Amino acid sequence: MKKLDEIMELMADEMADFKSAVLQLQLLSKQLKELSIPISAEALEKNLNQFLERQELESQARDEILKSINQKLKNARIIPNYLLILFGALGVFVLGVIGYLSYSTKAQQEESLKIYRTILQSEHQLQEDFFSAYPKVKAEYFQWINDEK
Repeated sequence: MKKLDEIMELMADEMADFKSAVLQLQLLSKQLKELSIPISAEALEKNLNQFLERQELESQARDEILKSINQKLKNARIIPNYLLILFGALGVFVLGVIGYLSYSTKAQQEESLKIYRTILQSEHQLQEDFFSAYPKVKAEYFQWINDEK
């Protein structure tokens, strides 16, 4: 927005300069009409050359200003550097948190699986102890299992 304001200000200045140049030309034209002595072509050419030289200098200054504005616009960024750094740091932090949570979840699952295996082994051991203490029950159990198949 600031750059647009600068451009508008430059355009307003140029319009004011153009208006003053037109007024000056009107004044010179009026003076020319009022003069009873005819102006020589050399004097007219000299004045015109001076005016054209001033216009050329003003045009060059305006071109330099516009080039500098264009260069600044080319180098301008939509997202400032500090926001890029902030989002980058935030991304690294989020990735770290996700990595930590996935690691802790996997460790928790492994711990749960280990506890589950321990429980199954202890139940199996209790079952083996029971069947060794009561062989008659063991035989009936295996017979029941075979009958089911």
